[in-house]
Amino acid sequence: MKDEIEDTVRASRALAAAGLTDMVWGHAAVRDQDSDGVWMKAAGWGFEEVDAARVVLVSRDGEVLHGRGKRHIEYPIHTEIMAQHPDVGCVVHTHAPALSAFASLDVELRPLSHDAVPFCETQLPRFTQTGALIATAELGASLAKKLGAANAVLIPQHGAVTVGPDAATAVMYAVLLERACRTQLMAMSAGGPKVWSDPAEVELKNRQVWNANQREAGWLYLQRLAERTSS
Repeated sequence: MKDEIEDTVRASRALAAAGLTDMVWGHAAVRDQDSDGVWMKAAGWGFEEVDAARVVLVSRDGEVLHGRGKRHIEYPIHTEIMAQHPDVGCVVHTHAPALSAFASLDVELRPLSHDAVPFCETQLPRFTQTGALIATAELGASLAKKLGAANAVLIPQHGAVTVGPDAATAVMYAVLLERACRTQLMAMSAGGPKVWSDPAEVELKNRQVWNANQREAGWLYLQRLAERTSS
């Protein structure tokens, strides 16, 4: 099996195991090493249902180059981010309710816990051009520009996108971002947060808590969880 197909399957199953599934919507995509296309799950399937036969290769202009399934309408999220950001190897798009709830408040994400740290050194941006589907190359390119150097971008009235050099990182960032938003929503409902990590501690935690080895440990746990829940 081509590595990119396997990574797409593993990313999808991990997102399902983490509770980030949204019936058949949401998707992860992995950069194709031989073209400007991306490998992503075919439309119509949930994260937990993805296997090698339900992964398609989609070109930058939306043509399905490999696989029998239909592509997702929002493929430009992935193709345009990867076109603008050559260091990105995987893009994840999810619709977890906590993301939309937090995005609607128009407040900064604070490092109240470990989970928020990857999104605070470069503050989490919001893409406000539309809350509808990112269904054109133009919207995808605008989203990619808004992402900038951040690890994620919120899309109010819609969801969020996370990125990473590989599937492990992008998936872990999706999991952490949902948890971070949920934690801050809880703090705000209790009267508002009063303390959080300062910039120096955020920098330390990025090295200490969320270095590549720690992200990999979380990723491997999600793989084991996905195997248990599918058996």
